[in-house]
Amino acid sequence: MAAARSPQGAAGIGSGGVKGSTRSGGSSRVTGSVRAVGRALHFPLTGTARGIRKATHAHGAGESGLGKLIELHAVNGAGDVMITVALASTVFFSVPTDEARGRVALYLAITMAPFTLLAPVIGPLLDRLPHGRRAAMAGAMLARAFLALTLSAAVVTGGIELYPAALGVLVASKAYGVVRSAVVPRLLPPRFSLVKANSRVTLGGLLATGVAAPIGAGLQALGPRYPLYGAFVIFIAGTFLSFTLPPKVDSAKGEDRALLAADEEHLHGPQLIKKKVRRPGLRTVGTAVTHALGANASLRCLSGFLIFFLAFLLREHPLTGESAAVSLGIVGVSAGAGNALGTAVGAWLKQRSPEIIIVTVVAFVLGAAITAAVFFGAVLVACLAAVAGFAQALAKLSLDALIQRDVPELVRTSAFARSETLLQMAWVLGGGIGIALPLNGTLGLSVAAAIVAAGWLTTVRGLLSTARHGGPARQRVA
Repeated sequence: MAAARSPQGAAGIGSGGVKGSTRSGGSSRVTGSVRAVGRALHFPLTGTARGIRKATHAHGAGESGLGKLIELHAVNGAGDVMITVALASTVFFSVPTDEARGRVALYLAITMAPFTLLAPVIGPLLDRLPHGRRAAMAGAMLARAFLALTLSAAVVTGGIELYPAALGVLVASKAYGVVRSAVVPRLLPPRFSLVKANSRVTLGGLLATGVAAPIGAGLQALGPRYPLYGAFVIFIAGTFLSFTLPPKVDSAKGEDRALLAADEEHLHGPQLIKKKVRRPGLRTVGTAVTHALGANASLRCLSGFLIFFLAFLLREHPLTGESAAVSLGIVGVSAGAGNALGTAVGAWLKQRSPEIIIVTVVAFVLGAAITAAVFFGAVLVACLAAVAGFAQALAKLSLDALIQRDVPELVRTSAFARSETLLQMAWVLGGGIGIALPLNGTLGLSVAAAIVAAGWLTTVRGLLSTARHGGPARQRVA
């Protein structure tokens, strides 16, 4: 019996095993096919994400935390451009030119004037929060997320809440920018210069802006509130991403506050300062830094001027043979391309004198502005926008290098915060001038040339003198 049962059992087992194996194999092949299709569909997203992560974390940026800051700044740029698309469409494009000019003037008066008063306070306030930089960046993101929701209702109803909400977005955006500038020196990888680090961060923001702008325009086609919904989602993500930065971002060990002055009263270190002034611990930032800051302020003022002046000028008088939208697009793309090129060149330059770079690029902008004013035309306007974008990017990177070189580490973070605040105020001033001028191309570009000339002539001698005598020798200048 045992012998008789054995073959049957063996046969039964073998038969059952074969059937089970067949079913299992068929199921595995189907599952494998589904997974393969899933991977194929998912790869464009995961592959792109891995590529971005590899680029942002290269050359030690991942280990130092700079890569996470680059990604955070990209998120910031994408969210800001979504809000810009929504507000520009509501305030500027949705009404006739004359009415749009009045609405933009009102927008500037209600938002920019209070911001001009608030901006000088941002730096000192952030000086008092050295242990909460990640929280400050997260707070700036979260504030803009909820303000975007407020704006999503205001852009439809046209309610008065549009203006205070826009002011809040502006203040939060500039506060983030100040903190970001102060954070970069603490995240430098080995053998990385501050210019190179800032180039990477800025380039990440520019690329994200370029990707998000057409997406925002597409959402705008669905309705004026949809770009703001997109901004809400982006800034919520940025809120959480802020806390992924390394804890050393919040460290304030060895820091002090900087005074943006170069007078004899503050040139001899903290011990003598304590005897001469009531505010102990203030340090000079040096004559090279103050002159470079003045030159950068003229370029930032020019940027604000060109944005507002050309926006109205090209809407009323488009480039030859083009519509108003295409004309604005050409000038905007030219400025963006110039800015990106300047950022890339800043990362490529090795051990060049920052003072000479600033003097040179501002001189080029002055020449371009004078030429565009004398021979006003479509090509020259686009060239001026490109040259101004290039110069602004490269001059700002050179200013960063001078702060790294000449400002002691004890007060470097504070110097970044205060210099960024002053540059934002210069942009506001330029925007106000641009909105107030008549729509005459030659007159407007003559004013633009005068703005750049004032900044260049008042700083060129000091910068050349500093370059001739050489600044304090410190590592990783360029």
